[in-house]
Amino acid sequence: MKIRAAVLESFGAPLEVQELELAEPRTGEVLVRLVACGVCHTDLFTASGADPSGYSPTVLGHEGAGVVERVGEGVTSLSPGDHVVTLFSPQCRECVHCLDPRTNLCLAIREQQGQGFLPDGTTRLSREGEPVRHFMGTSTFAEATVIPEIALAKVNPEAPLDRACLFACGLSTGLGAAMNTARVEPGSTCVVFGAGMVGLGAVAGCRLQGAERILCVDLSEERLELARGQGATETLVGGPDTVERILELTGGFGADYTFEATGNVGVMRQAVESARMGWGLATVCGVAGKGESLAVVPRFLITGRRVAGSSFGGVKGRDQVPQLVERWLAGEIDVEPFVSHKLTLDEVNRGFELMEAQDGIRSVIDLT
Repeated sequence: MKIRAAVLESFGAPLEVQELELAEPRTGEVLVRLVACGVCHTDLFTASGADPSGYSPTVLGHEGAGVVERVGEGVTSLSPGDHVVTLFSPQCRECVHCLDPRTNLCLAIREQQGQGFLPDGTTRLSREGEPVRHFMGTSTFAEATVIPEIALAKVNPEAPLDRACLFACGLSTGLGAAMNTARVEPGSTCVVFGAGMVGLGAVAGCRLQGAERILCVDLSEERLELARGQGATETLVGGPDTVERILELTGGFGADYTFEATGNVGVMRQAVESARMGWGLATVCGVAGKGESLAVVPRFLITGRRVAGSSFGGVKGRDQVPQLVERWLAGEIDVEPFVSHKLTLDEVNRGFELMEAQDGIRSVIDLT
């Protein structure tokens, strides 16, 4: 079938909306008619050329939601008409990692996915007979896409898909960092660095876990106001003295849990140094730039602080994304403030411009 999709032809250049061929799903694959897709920083990170593992030509996009149109042989968990959220972090439910509660990093299709291919080492996207690679196993800047069954979460059809798509990446990453990776305990003190999509999700996750104090740090007063709406009890405009100010607010000890959601290695260091002596846990969610490293003074670790990384919030997608969507539908998570702009596929580059200008939290592309 012919579809329109936003193609990354060369790094640093605008995406080009083109007509491509999308082949039928093969064994274990599903054809999804996409309804909406969020424009995430990871897409911009790859498009800019900053991602050392990036490749082209490829159809970007990974924060998608849509409706199953056709299924390939052997697909048992999904049927035409099902509403789904795409998963760049799949869940096969069979590999050693999927069977272990300590991680969500499924091993089943990781190698091929990282190279831009579906599990059999080929693509379903092409242009004039030449293959176009898939991005993060999803390629959701398109009218339709073919995705492995294990990379789709079936969600409640009552959930509006132009909001549900946020659970495909940013929102679940933040919520899961607090709920799965850090496992925030009731009555605790938390600090979240960054009030973008992931940081606001972490604030909401800390609230859902019963944290007593949630301090959010950001450079934007407007974003800090949004953090209050998600459950932040205190806010702070960031700066070079942020660690000292957090220590003052916590009796000199620091916070039980800190979360970094900026991708800035300097802020990552602040998150570590703001964690409580004795048992503080700093969870790093942001993706740093190419070649950057995090410098931690060893005495911060020797005196009891710990550092954890969190990919997709530790969320096991097929099992847990539907649960998070249900909590949204039940009124426990307020998704509405996150959607700042609605765009068409032809305006995809505008989504990147808005992100770079820090205009709003999330632009969502309407693909209908």
